[in-house]
Amino acid sequence: MLSKSLRAQIGILILATSIIQLANGFFGTFISLRVAVEDFGPTVSGLVLSSYFAGFTLGALRCERIIERVGHIRAYAAFAGMVVAATTAMPLLAGPLPWFILRAVIGFGCSGIFVATESWLNAKAEPAERGRIFSVYMFGTFLALALGQLLIGQAAVETAEPFNAIAVLFAVALVIVSTTWAEPPRRTASSSLALGQLCRAAPLAVAGCMASGLISASFYSLVPAWMQDEGIARETIAIFMLFAVLGGLAFQVPIGRLSDRFDRRIVLSVLSFGFAATAIAVVSLPHSRAVILPAAALLGGFMSTMYPVCVANAHDQMPADQVVAVTGRLILVSGLGSILGPLIGTSVMARFDIDGGFYLMAAVSMLLALLAVARGLVTAPPIHQERTFEILTPQATSLAHVSARRSAKNY
Repeated sequence: MLSKSLRAQIGILILATSIIQLANGFFGTFISLRVAVEDFGPTVSGLVLSSYFAGFTLGALRCERIIERVGHIRAYAAFAGMVVAATTAMPLLAGPLPWFILRAVIGFGCSGIFVATESWLNAKAEPAERGRIFSVYMFGTFLALALGQLLIGQAAVETAEPFNAIAVLFAVALVIVSTTWAEPPRRTASSSLALGQLCRAAPLAVAGCMASGLISASFYSLVPAWMQDEGIARETIAIFMLFAVLGGLAFQVPIGRLSDRFDRRIVLSVLSFGFAATAIAVVSLPHSRAVILPAAALLGGFMSTMYPVCVANAHDQMPADQVVAVTGRLILVSGLGSILGPLIGTSVMARFDIDGGFYLMAAVSMLLALLAVARGLVTAPPIHQERTFEILTPQATSLAHVSARRSAKNY
């Protein structure tokens, strides 16, 4: 049983992270709209949008060493300060190259914040309490991400005000965390794993994580701009993204149970086919709220469950003592997909009109579905391992991947 003091410390940490995710959810949608307004051109816009995911992926792989060296509070302060400084500088240095660099810095800083937060929670929580604590943590994350989307309807996208609001939220979280006490996490030994070895053992999982990263990053980076160019009201864009986040939350538990009961390759093929069909329907059907809001929930649900199903499939086929190494490699693969998503998506949209982004996501999803079906026909299903499906957040290359890595260390 946690002491009152320890519960307060954990509560403060969860509150601070929820504030950061409120800012992060708003920032992700806002920057898509703002880059469209700046009209950098398709290739440069893709680079700017992709740079966040590049920074985040690098941070997920490197920030742990920084935390171990300087401690949790100082590392958290450094990462949050990095995000505040870069966010505040963006309206002052409006241009493709500065924004490319600054978005990468923001991605690195956000990654560091999440790594510090989750290792901190792991250090404070007893094993018997960890599941309940992380459930509260994930609920706060989903709620904050959802509320962040609602801010879009009130934002003056063309001004510096949204940047300032985001910086204020990160600064508030920094103040909250700076008043609490850090406890170093327990260190765990991990084994190395070559990416080629993982590709040979679980090719579908590797391909699926790459596709999931590409689809998710394309969705959160490009869809708001697509809706804006379609003449859809900004309030409707905010609600659309909100429904996508809530759909991701609603799908997690039922898909997790299905994934544990049936061949995960079949589950993945159904999710991929479902996403592809819904994406094409969004382009083809009338853009009324009665159509696009349920579609948003379906897209968010299908999209956010592809990655955890792939992770579970990989763990089914790898030794238990390599769970950390497997998850780390899949983080990297998904991060590479997330970097490519906006970059390829903006080029496709420039060549095949604004609907090209949805067609790209549908095509990648369909290829993944066909690969899953093909693997199911030629190989026997692996034996399910216990506790391999984790509830993950819907943001591309975001807390989801760090969460999977941290959760893996608890097995």
